[in-house]
Amino acid sequence: MIVTLSNAPRDYAWGSSTLIADLEGRAPSGRPEAETWFGDHPASPALVGAPGSPTLDAWLTARGERPLPYLLKLLAAAAPLSIQVHPSKAEAEAGFAAEEASGLARDDAARNYRDDNHKPEILVALSARFDALAGLRPVAASRALVEALGVPALADRLAGDDDADVLADVLAWVLGEGDEVTAAVGAALQSPDAAARAAFAAEPTASLEALTRVAAMNPGDPGVVVALLMNHVSLGTGEAVYLPAGILHAYLSGLGVELMAASDNVLRGGLTPKHIDVAELLRIVDTRPSAPPLLAPVVSGAVRRYAPAIPDFALTRVSLEGGAVEVPISGPAIVLATAGTPSVAGGEAATSIALVPGGAVFLTADESVVRLSGVGEAFVAEPGGNAG
Repeated sequence: MIVTLSNAPRDYAWGSSTLIADLEGRAPSGRPEAETWFGDHPASPALVGAPGSPTLDAWLTARGERPLPYLLKLLAAAAPLSIQVHPSKAEAEAGFAAEEASGLARDDAARNYRDDNHKPEILVALSARFDALAGLRPVAASRALVEALGVPALADRLAGDDDADVLADVLAWVLGEGDEVTAAVGAALQSPDAAARAAFAAEPTASLEALTRVAAMNPGDPGVVVALLMNHVSLGTGEAVYLPAGILHAYLSGLGVELMAASDNVLRGGLTPKHIDVAELLRIVDTRPSAPPLLAPVVSGAVRRYAPAIPDFALTRVSLEGGAVEVPISGPAIVLATAGTPSVAGGEAATSIALVPGGAVFLTADESVVRLSGVGEAFVAEPGGNAG
């Protein structure tokens, strides 16, 4: 069976007032539009049909079907999101059980674990540029940038034989008692001298520009210092980043399609007024330096498949130029149109639904293939069991 899905964008403060509206070809609402959720997550379940119809979670329950293992989103950032990290499945189960046993309400601002699931995620850029921070730089590289900025107190902290230990110590210091170094880094980023510009010019992406913007939008926030220690990633259209458990990250700006495991577990590390549990963050975060965690798709003609080796989800991008494409699926799937007017049908092709950008459909678990035709672009989200 195939049914239409709809939902309203969520108005988080960091959201863009134009990106989702432009994609959908409508006038802006005048409010930030940060994320549109396509899934059955109880925080914002999609509607099966027009407004007033049942929500997808209720619809699935009435049919005796299990909740989806994933959540698909359109994400539009005009300002940086919080720096954050997600737990592994084992960490989530242990943390959730401990907080349940403590009696801490699930909606308490101090809550870290709102469910017992992990939350790996991928983001594929739709805009020509999507900026993010992902993973931690090697200490030597960060120290060189800090020295060029002229912040000796932080440079002195970035010394030691083991990068992971050094970075863990610096994160604890900055998030716990780093007001002075936060002010110094913020000031240096707002007025970088020639030495600082030269040091950042050697970076693989325009990280000085990105960090200056982060500092301007978050004055006095220790996350500005944390951001300085992270890899800056600038994605082009169709490029993707994959964020498994333990990887510190933050989206900065741009429009993308995001797919994640169905969870709401977030440990924050800056750029936010929300609760930061420094001790739990440091227990969860992987402080080993790493290259930016880019995810290259497997390409076959008009089909690009982004499939990390996890059971929760896989994402397929299909570009259509007037023909038809079949995408095998391994369970309940959501198809989201992002360009043109693609038509979507299930395996029997008895029902075909034409979509416009921002429109979506749901295919039940008894379908084994998605048939797409026409002109445009669509993303297919499904469980991760199909090797494709």
